Amino acid sequence: MPELPEVETVMRGLMPVMAGQKINRASINREGLRWPFPERFAKRLKGARVQGMQRRAKYILMALDTEETLLVHLGMSGKVTIDESGAQPPAKHDHVVLDMENGVRILFNDPRRFGALDLLDSANLDSHKLLKSLGPEPLGNAFNPEYFAARLKGRKSPVKTTLLDQKIVAGLGNIYVCEALWRAGIAPQSSSAALDPAHISSLVTHIRDVLTEAIAAGGSSLKDYRQANGALGYFQHSFATYGREGAPCPKPDCDGGIIRIVQSGRSSFYCPVCQQQA
Repeated sequence: MPELPEVETVMRGLMPVMAGQKINRASINREGLRWPFPERFAKRLKGARVQGMQRRAKYILMALDTEETLLVHLGMSGKVTIDESGAQPPAKHDHVVLDMENGVRILFNDPRRFGALDLLDSANLDSHKLLKSLGPEPLGNAFNPEYFAARLKGRKSPVKTTLLDQKIVAGLGNIYVCEALWRAGIAPQSSSAALDPAHISSLVTHIRDVLTEAIAAGGSSLKDYRQANGALGYFQHSFATYGREGAPCPKPDCDGGIIRIVQSGRSSFYCPVCQQQA
């Protein structure tokens, strides 16, 4: 599933061709994706102008001048493609097509249909069921060592599991949590409550760093993910642990190797030599 850097990259790719532009035509080619599309979806989109965009966790939010916001969630296999010619015929899994007033065509493609598009009341975004319980953004000021320490206090769950809890911090996924824990030298099965202030401060810093670097690299392309212009991301070439089971640890002076364990049904990759259990 695309994580925060991939969603941020897609949003940044869409902004130059969608922000400030009117949707001249909306073509809806099925009744829904993970959930049914809202009533009169095409009619509500047609003629609306995109006033701006933001990312919240793994969602793209497009503010419209109709006092509604178009929510886009890529799901497992979703991608958004820009056709600057405006003439690209919709492919089999291009379920929603938007023709913008500047002649650009935007195609929402999702073969597995685990993604979602919805229209929300712009005045009440924070109360929407998908957004209301989200924690702070990991790149925002609200996610800091003091906040994180307070949320970890008394929590016995493994730190890897805690970081994937969207109520604690929004947008983190399996790939970047594995990478941040390796950089911080913390084993993924460490008890959340056992992390000391130095661990917590280091982890907050490395989470920010790995996300920032991944965004700069256009995200990570493992299976379906593409940037909005169709290009691959390339942060996967910088992975230290994720997907590298059996490979030597890349940390200088470490003679360990990357192993894989399963936590809550998800693979965790780490080096048991340089990542110590707190």
